[in-house]
Amino acid sequence: MKVLNLQCSRQHSFEGWFASEDDFQGQLARGLIECPMCADKGIQKLPSAPRLNLGAHQASDAARAERAHQPSAATPAVPGVDGVATRGETAVKHPVASGPEAQAAFLKALRHVLANTEDVGERFADEARRMHYGDAEARNIRGRASARETVALLEEGIDVMPLPLPPALKETLQ
Repeated sequence: MKVLNLQCSRQHSFEGWFASEDDFQGQLARGLIECPMCADKGIQKLPSAPRLNLGAHQASDAARAERAHQPSAATPAVPGVDGVATRGETAVKHPVASGPEAQAAFLKALRHVLANTEDVGERFADEARRMHYGDAEARNIRGRASARETVALLEEGIDVMPLPLPPALKETLQ
């Protein structure tokens, strides 16, 4: 079994498991590999290194991780504000996380929404109106609406929010 680090053209990183390098190349050539976040088929293999489990280095790895999470004296933190540091009068914002942890958090939030809402499909706008005007029991719903329908709902005072749903979440993700 070969585990490869893959990335789509939109910079989403994910892992793929293949029987061999030939299996990966064959699936890639046939267009069978797609990004679980955006369904992009422009996939490239990233360089990877084997992970060696060396038990003797566990303590030093834990100490290194602990030091990495401690604030630096050169960059004092602003109390109550995460991700902002001050240097004189200027505040410097840290970049938004976009790595594997951010992708995992995004997918976890979407899975939570899917698990706790009813899919009403194309009837979304009608069902949202029925609930808003008291003609149907209020509940958490999701579905599809055109941009025009969404604007009309918002103008009527009905709170709706577009939710990007990666194709991979429509099925069980391994």
